[in-house]
Amino acid sequence: QVHLVESGGGLAQPGGSLRLSCAASGDTVSLIYMSWYREPPGKQRELVARIDTHDLSNYADSVKGRFTVSRDGARNEMNTVFLQMNSLKPEDTAVYYCQGRASNKAYWGQGTQVTVSS
Repeated sequence: QVHLVESGGGLAQPGGSLRLSCAASGDTVSLIYMSWYREPPGKQRELVARIDTHDLSNYADSVKGRFTVSRDGARNEMNTVFLQMNSLKPEDTAVYYCQGRASNKAYWGQGTQVTVSS
C-alpha cells in the first residue's frame, strides 16, 4: 500500500509560480512512475506530467515549457515528486492530484487546489 499527500497549492497571479509536492510513503519501492493530473472546474481529469524511476518525463502539450516535474529519492525509488509551475495562466486553475503507479495498482492523493487569478 502507498499513501500520497500533496501540498503547495494556493492562489497565484497570472504569470506567477507555484511548486507542488507529493510525498509518498509505504511500499514506495513498488512504484514505477508518478504523475500529476488536474481536474479543472466542470472538466475531466487530465494528465499534466509524469516521471519514472529513471527520471524520464513527459508533459501535456498545454504545460510544456512552463511546468517541470522532478523527484527525489534513490534510483528506482519514488519518495517525493515535485511539480514546478511557472508562467501560470488562468486556465491552469484546477485541483491537482498526484498519482503513483505500481505494476497492478494506481494510488491517488487527496488533491490540492491551484487557483490562478488576478
